Amino acid sequence: MLRSVLFTLLLAVSFSASAEDFDYNYLSVGYTRLNFDDGFVDVDGDGFGIGGSFEISESFFIAASYGMGELEEQGVELDLDSMSAGIGWHTPLSDTVDFITTLTYERVEASALGFSADDDGFGLGVGIRFAASDVIEFNGGISYVDMSDGGDDTGFGIGVRYRLSENVDFGVGAEWADDTSAYGINGRFYFGG
Repeated sequence: MLRSVLFTLLLAVSFSASAEDFDYNYLSVGYTRLNFDDGFVDVDGDGFGIGGSFEISESFFIAASYGMGELEEQGVELDLDSMSAGIGWHTPLSDTVDFITTLTYERVEASALGFSADDDGFGLGVGIRFAASDVIEFNGGISYVDMSDGGDDTGFGIGVRYRLSENVDFGVGAEWADDTSAYGINGRFYFGG
């Protein structure tokens, strides 16, 4: 259960894309609604995250994110913290489509009732960004996370972004893994490229 919830939180704060010239230099902040349902346990919660990306060459970028969330069931609160940092590569497939792949280090911590547990591992992701117009972009991808103690999980995500100005856009997205789903909104500030 915990592995799937943490995986969804990681995805929710790290996935998304921008329109117009596929800028990879940004800071972001977002809110996510989480659900875990394995057929026996069904819990909901909220999460907040910050993240960013910085292009280090024409095709490579570094990215990091931090997320925190809370799930509650019958008065018991489970606090979640996640961190992701890594490197990504992107290349155009056409004038309107960019292909992206990432390799990340992942760390998660959960605490409830005075007890805590943590785990770390790695993540792999592939996705595309499609600029439908100068102000609208669609994105989607698949991610795989392998935690050293918590096992592995594969998730899928989709989203859309709307450019409010040259330096600001807004996005909505959804992520699904084995027993979890997440729906979120976020904003980005672009600082050059």
